Amino acid sequence: MVMDMHCDTISEIRNRRSKGEEVCRLRENRLHIDARRLQESGYLLQCFALYVNLRSCGGLDEQGALQPEKTWEELQSLYRLYQEELADCADLLQPVSSASQLENCRQQGRTAALLTVEEGGVCGGSLEKLEELYAMGVRMMTLTWNFPNELGYPNLNAQNRCPGYQALLLADTEHGLTETGRSFVARMEELGMLVDVSHLSDRGFWDVLEESTVAFVASHSNARAVCPCVRNLTDEMIRALAERGGVMGLNFCKDFLYLPPEGVPNPGSLAPAVAHARHICNTGGEDCLGLGSDFDGIETNEALPGAQAMEQLWTELKRSGFTERQLDKIFYQNVLRVLFPVC
Repeated sequence: MVMDMHCDTISEIRNRRSKGEEVCRLRENRLHIDARRLQESGYLLQCFALYVNLRSCGGLDEQGALQPEKTWEELQSLYRLYQEELADCADLLQPVSSASQLENCRQQGRTAALLTVEEGGVCGGSLEKLEELYAMGVRMMTLTWNFPNELGYPNLNAQNRCPGYQALLLADTEHGLTETGRSFVARMEELGMLVDVSHLSDRGFWDVLEESTVAFVASHSNARAVCPCVRNLTDEMIRALAERGGVMGLNFCKDFLYLPPEGVPNPGSLAPAVAHARHICNTGGEDCLGLGSDFDGIETNEALPGAQAMEQLWTELKRSGFTERQLDKIFYQNVLRVLFPVC
């Protein structure tokens, strides 16, 4: 079985349609993920992120000021698309937001779809909007994407930090959560919505650790000791996340797995994915690693081109020395524990 904590497929379907690809549907497509391949590849659950780019949706004005009404409008548009696409492939995918719904979905032989949000700025700093997201079925949210917002600061700051290749290596250790961000962490815990620290600044990670009392996740982040990109977690972070009972999702982005010298092509391969999995388990233990593919939010990794590649990843990890018990934890059990703690 497979449980994946992050994909951007809904946003990518909308993006393709805006370019004239009206036939791009969730049931079957040429993207990294579709409902048919999820079912055929043994997925128990796929987390579908409603990803909002503050700049492209008009959520930032020319001076960089946030425009909350634009971001909320974008979020609602993506949510309507998500609902429409799930209805179209209801024989394959079923939305879930609780452990009992997940079990019902499993018994019916369908893949579960869990709704998440990538970009806490969609709430405009409003706890009422956060509560509305929960009522919509959202059970996990990244506090930031790559722009500062009312909640905090990212490591890869697309607004005003060092551009290009060097930005991948420059962590923000000074700017973390705002006071509003801290109140969001507390309210998310009360609601039962997972705090996701992928994209968040280094300082923000430690602020979440300080503010939270339960497990949180880094849904699609790797190990910085293996690849120096600042979208990955340091060993100290991995240990802290593991001690809190959290899980991090192995990200298949080529440059988050292996960062070649600037200008050198990087088609992607399985070896770096294995190296990250081994390092994370050695550092934080075998209970802190899951999958967070980032499918349809990244350029295609030739070694991991889509949902259909999960069997190949399992085989390669097993060949490298992981036991089947450890692989079951990585492929679904650890994510199941943190997403649905009553299971």
